[in-house]
Amino acid sequence: MNKRQISIEIEKLRNQLLLAALNQSLTSQKVQLLSRRLDQWIIKYERMIR
Repeated sequence: MNKRQISIEIEKLRNQLLLAALNQSLTSQKVQLLSRRLDQWIIKYERMIR
């Protein structure tokens, strides 16, 4: 994957996380899962730009 594709995935997950957090508890399994996935993609992006 290139930086652009990773950026798109990060933005998609960020939006999903925002919607989930607005509709569910911040401690719900879905919110926690989306947060971890987003963290993983951000780490991939950071490693790529180094």
